[in-house]
Amino acid sequence: MEVTGANHGIGAATAKALAAQRVNVLLAYFREPTDFSDEQLAAARANAEGGALLYRANHQQTAQWVVEEIQALGGTAAAIETDLSGPAHIPDLFDRCERELGHVDILVNNHTYCAPDTFDPALGSFGGFEIHLVGSHDVDANSAVNVRAYALLMAEYTRRFLARNTAWGRIINLSTDAAHAHVGNVSYAASKHAIESYSRSAAIELGKYGITVNIVSPGPIQTGYLTANEEDAIAKETPLQRIGRSADVADAIVFLSSEQARWLTGQLVYVGGGWRMHQ
Repeated sequence: MEVTGANHGIGAATAKALAAQRVNVLLAYFREPTDFSDEQLAAARANAEGGALLYRANHQQTAQWVVEEIQALGGTAAAIETDLSGPAHIPDLFDRCERELGHVDILVNNHTYCAPDTFDPALGSFGGFEIHLVGSHDVDANSAVNVRAYALLMAEYTRRFLARNTAWGRIINLSTDAAHAHVGNVSYAASKHAIESYSRSAAIELGKYGITVNIVSPGPIQTGYLTANEEDAIAKETPLQRIGRSADVADAIVFLSSEQARWLTGQLVYVGGGWRMHQ
């Protein structure tokens, strides 16, 4: 199976949780260029103080640490760094998995591009992250990474699935609870909404082949970007009275990947401790 965006946060937790179920896992990841030095990034990870710097530091890791943790517990995993905004890289990802770990039965699309943007010139920052007015680069980058790559990964998965003449498959796509609208992060939200639409269409079209397609929509999850004050404020407004952790989302993905989820497809599963409630 493949998990994208697996060098930190939800992707890393998902890879470890599935490996614990004796699933062979290929972890794909990409490190965006950064102006921070290696020393600054290492210090941020050591201090573990939530905020923009720690979030960027987590993104700059390789996935080797996840592979080593999986292997130490007797699991099987490999990692590949690849830029999924490049369509030609997607078949290569499947080729690598097939060579080293076997066919891809479970595809977890978790990778994301996020650079806060806005239509409102009065917004100067977003949770400690620099923010700017919507421009063509933001729209194109979000589309290439969050929309096109998800669609092409699902298409490549399906092509190879049908060529093997098998009858059991799982696709899980990651969205966000703010896909409907996200002040200060508008292109990201729009791209996530597109992912949800692609997922529902795929569920309708691929069900006859034995493939289920579901969406996991996390609420606020501490993947490094939340400060301590933000964590406290969110916890107070959450019925379960704490902030979400990556493992909380990973457990839901493991369920949707399992035989127990055989009668679920085309569904959006909100994982947020009740921060929001959907009808």
